Amino acid sequence: MTTLIWTAAVLFLIGVYLSWTAGRLDRLHARIDAARAALDAQLLRRASITQELATAGVFDPAASMVLYQAAHAARLAEDEHREVAESELSQALRAVFADGAQVEAVRRAPGGEATAEELTAAVRRVPMARRFHNDAVRAARALRRHRTVRWFRLAGHAASPLAFEMDDEPPRALDAHAAGAGGGGAGH
Repeated sequence: MTTLIWTAAVLFLIGVYLSWTAGRLDRLHARIDAARAALDAQLLRRASITQELATAGVFDPAASMVLYQAAHAARLAEDEHREVAESELSQALRAVFADGAQVEAVRRAPGGEATAEELTAAVRRVPMARRFHNDAVRAARALRRHRTVRWFRLAGHAASPLAFEMDDEPPRALDAHAAGAGGGGAGH
C-alpha cells in the first residue's frame, strides 16, 4: 500500500512539473506574440512618419523619393521579406540623415520640431522592441530544447519561434539631434 501511495505521489509531482513547464512555454509564446505586435507597431510608426516626412516637401526630390519608396516597401512587405525591407528603410534613413543639415531642414519646416522628435523616438524604439522580441524568442527556444519538453511534446505542433533580424542602426544625425535636445524624443 505504501508503494502505491509513493508511486501516486511521484506521478502527481511529475504531472505538476509537466503542467508547469507547459504553462511556462505557453506564457513565453504569448510574450513572443505581444512583443511581435509591439515591434510591428514601432516599425509601422517609423515607416508612417518617414512617408509623411518624405511627402512634406522638406527634402530634395531624390531624398524624398528614396525615403518614400523605402518606407512604402517596408509597410507593404510580406512577412518573408519584411526584415530586408525594414533594413533598407534603416539604410535609407541613414543615407538621408547622414549629416545634421537634413535634420535642421526638418526642424525649420512648419511643425518640423515635433516631426523630428517623433522620427527620432520611432527610430530609437525599433531596436528596443526588436530586442524584447528576440529575447522572448531566445527564452522560448531554450526551453523548447529541454529534453522534457521534447520527450513529452509540450510545445505541441507550434512552430519554433523566429527572431527578427534587421539593420536597425539609427542615423547619427538623429542621435545627435536627440542628444542636443536633451534626448526629448526618446521618452514619448
